[in-house]
Amino acid sequence: MNRLSVNRLPVNRFSVNRRPLAALALTLVAGLGAAGLGAAGFGATAWAARPTVDQPIAILQGLDKITARVSEFEVEVGTPAEFGTLSLMVRACRVTLPEESPETAAFLEIADLPPGAAEATTVYTGWMFASSPGLSALHHPIYDVWVVGCASAPRPQLVEGEPEEGAVPERVPLSEAGIIPPRLPPARAGR
Repeated sequence: MNRLSVNRLPVNRFSVNRRPLAALALTLVAGLGAAGLGAAGFGATAWAARPTVDQPIAILQGLDKITARVSEFEVEVGTPAEFGTLSLMVRACRVTLPEESPETAAFLEIADLPPGAAEATTVYTGWMFASSPGLSALHHPIYDVWVVGCASAPRPQLVEGEPEEGAVPERVPLSEAGIIPPRLPPARAGR
């Protein structure tokens, strides 16, 4: 016999009674809504409630996928900047207060003007978050751009010839550096 009767609904042996599943789904949706994790996105209400501070400078990094070079650059809010064929415009850069969990976000408008093109095409418009660059990434075949942080003032530039803090010095042979290595102990006769 192929047909069974469960709760007065005709069901064959391969189907499932959907009433408990529907009740479970409604309970789950109601619970997520009460926790502030509804259809607007997970944690959307929590992010909106966090106090932030506007900063005048965004610190960005860019990857040129052809040369494999990573460049870090600072862009003032409202001032256009260039990275390869990309034109970057930062509209806002915000950080959370120190007593909150750390988060940095920047609103970027990025346009691409390849060589020989008549006009630029917008390739990205939206918020980028430093804590999760893959969440709102720029999808471009040659370049990647992501937010590193925000700053209240430009960072000082290095003077030519001044070593970077924590930089590894050039390798110099010990004899040229005037360092004499210690003598090795004599070899044992039994070996």
